[in-house]
Amino acid sequence: MAQQGVTMIDDVLDPTTSRNGNAGAAAALIARERRKSLMLRAWIAAGLFFMALPGTLLGFSNLMAIAAHHGLGALSPAWIQGHGHAQVFGWIGSFVLGIGFYSQPARGGSVVRWPLACFALWTSGVAMRWAANIYGWHGRMLLAASASFELAAMVLFLAAASRHKLPEQPHKRRKSGMELWMVSVMLGTVGLAATVVFNFIECVRLALVGAEGAFPHALDQRFLVLLAWGFLVPMVWGFSARWLPAFLAIRKPAARIFGAALALDVLGVLGGVAAWTKLAAVLLLLSALAAIAGLRLGERPHGPAKVQGIHASFPVFVRLAYLWLAVAGALGLWAACADRHGGIWGASRHALTVGFAATMVFAIGPRILPHFAGIYRIFSTRLMFASLLLLQMGCTLRVLSEPLAYEGYLAFAWKTLPISGVLELSGVLVFAANVALTFLLGKPAFAAANRRQAVAA
Repeated sequence: MAQQGVTMIDDVLDPTTSRNGNAGAAAALIARERRKSLMLRAWIAAGLFFMALPGTLLGFSNLMAIAAHHGLGALSPAWIQGHGHAQVFGWIGSFVLGIGFYSQPARGGSVVRWPLACFALWTSGVAMRWAANIYGWHGRMLLAASASFELAAMVLFLAAASRHKLPEQPHKRRKSGMELWMVSVMLGTVGLAATVVFNFIECVRLALVGAEGAFPHALDQRFLVLLAWGFLVPMVWGFSARWLPAFLAIRKPAARIFGAALALDVLGVLGGVAAWTKLAAVLLLLSALAAIAGLRLGERPHGPAKVQGIHASFPVFVRLAYLWLAVAGALGLWAACADRHGGIWGASRHALTVGFAATMVFAIGPRILPHFAGIYRIFSTRLMFASLLLLQMGCTLRVLSEPLAYEGYLAFAWKTLPISGVLELSGVLVFAANVALTFLLGKPAFAAANRRQAVAA
């Protein structure tokens, strides 16, 4: 998907090498690509909004309340679930859908029509979920409506994707089967679709029975396994397998080990959804370790990393993200055996969603988002480094503090939890500002003199 999108940009930015060589067709292709870039910017802007306000800011507010009352008792589960929904559906989901639509070789009116309809449905659904969880205004109705809108958007995205095929490349020898990175991305897409369907069924059920606008704890545990390990993890693994060998100057993934990681992850997710908690925790930890080995992240690079246009610390933070993945798996196993008050589970999920997923977005995003949106490079490499550093400091403090505070091991840890929230909120706002400034003030790649080289880089 990503490779196809870059190939299309490459043809656009150098009309002399377009497929038909016709100047008029090349101009039309450029105009179409610009419209797609503008649509992608809308998806990214929406993702940044949900990340910063109903996502991180609400999470920070929740954390302040938890720290003040030394526990979860005074906080509504709907607020906690609203924060998580905005972060994963509103932020990561918007990024994934936007890049997915951008990568499709749309023709004619479908360049904007399909993505725009999906965009309206998806963002409205996430916004209604926010209103239902936080403000309780017509909560039952909004809960069902938000899930319906998100399901409709997902169906539209899958329908649009099914209409297109990857372009054939006759100059390359055809390979048998699908590449593993594509398998991983497809598994992540299936995981997202399954999560949306799960969410729809349960939201409608809650609306019909008139229950509180939040999933019961046991059900929420299963939902979170599907959301995190069924969607986020394989999606990030897939793009890592596609991009990291070139970015980090390492060998391509070891097929058997990476394939084993995917299989273990699927089995772990199925076990988690079936409430076989300990078995699922073991399988997911093994899948994380296998993925790290399969991606060859511990091997010595065969050359310098490609950090043109981004901060030189990029390789370090990518490897730190996968270290967080292993930490998340280990904490998950500990939580399955010993958690009593939610502190170890919370630390495990935070290590996964913030330490792993958010760090990968903060590291890879400045590399790919500007080019996909038709911008030459990220606005500031220093802001990129600052956002990553603040995120790591906050996540480290949060993951260390949660088990100590929640489980009653160290009372002082309640005082460090708010500090972790301030650091993470600062990192998120710096990242959002850097991307926003890139879109507002960045140099358009379409006007660059060396535009082919800019995209190839």
